[in-house]
Amino acid sequence: MTDWQAMTVRNARSVQTTVGWIFWDPGAIARYEAAGLPEGLAGPLGYIAARGAPLAPIGSAAVTAAFGSISPLAIAAVFDLLDADGCHRMWDARDEAVAEGLAAHAPGIIEPLVDFGPDLWAVVDRLPEAGRVFFAAHLGMPRPSDPILSGWHAVNCLREWRGDTHWAVVVAAGLTQAEASILHNAWLGYEDGWLARSRGTSPEDVEAGWGALVAKGLAEGRSVTDEGVALRQRIEDETDRLTTIPWQLLGADRSAEFAAQFEPPCELLLRRVDATAGPNYQPASRLRVPR
Repeated sequence: MTDWQAMTVRNARSVQTTVGWIFWDPGAIARYEAAGLPEGLAGPLGYIAARGAPLAPIGSAAVTAAFGSISPLAIAAVFDLLDADGCHRMWDARDEAVAEGLAAHAPGIIEPLVDFGPDLWAVVDRLPEAGRVFFAAHLGMPRPSDPILSGWHAVNCLREWRGDTHWAVVVAAGLTQAEASILHNAWLGYEDGWLARSRGTSPEDVEAGWGALVAKGLAEGRSVTDEGVALRQRIEDETDRLTTIPWQLLGADRSAEFAAQFEPPCELLLRRVDATAGPNYQPASRLRVPR
């Protein structure tokens, strides 16, 4: 009998890595700059604009709500520079960088993307949309005719579906963005404050987050308690439990094939993240060492 939660944990890493490496890729950043974003800020702003493009016509508040963990100030800065059409130009620029970067840095992923693309779209089209607004917005975007990009976008939809589910669990736990980042940082074992800083959380919001966690008994001073780490583990476990559906729809044999074919090239993409951003980035792709 298939352990669907274990399968989900395993394949979630590859889903995250297949997509996430592009967030810091120099090829994408160069294209964002060429499309008009300021040098030095094009990486984070381009990431926000490209990923947020499906909701850009609604405005920055909707994008902030969908992202969950990213600084509202950074998202507002994107909308000061770009309108919805501008965000869609960044979407297109990112896609160009994806196609180029995969061929250069993980060519072994190209055949699996082409092979699995139609099956993954068949799964994506059957996933429940209720409460998963960012996923639904991505689902409404035009699907690429290029089979490599089509497969990549199908994986991206899986990623956003899990992300929406995860943030529903976080909100149900009564956590703010800053509180969630502080607990996540402790659960990962990262240096104090790294994750919140990496997401642009303001010092004021971080201080408020620590105060709220202390009041809830989840932190003492500037240290997350064992109860706080345990809560973050429950959030992860519940996210995994609630996101088994895609792999059940794909089927046991095909899900195992996905794991076997995507993991090796995704290790190369994770090394790419190490080189372009650093070893703490892409935490959902990292194997956690328990505290």
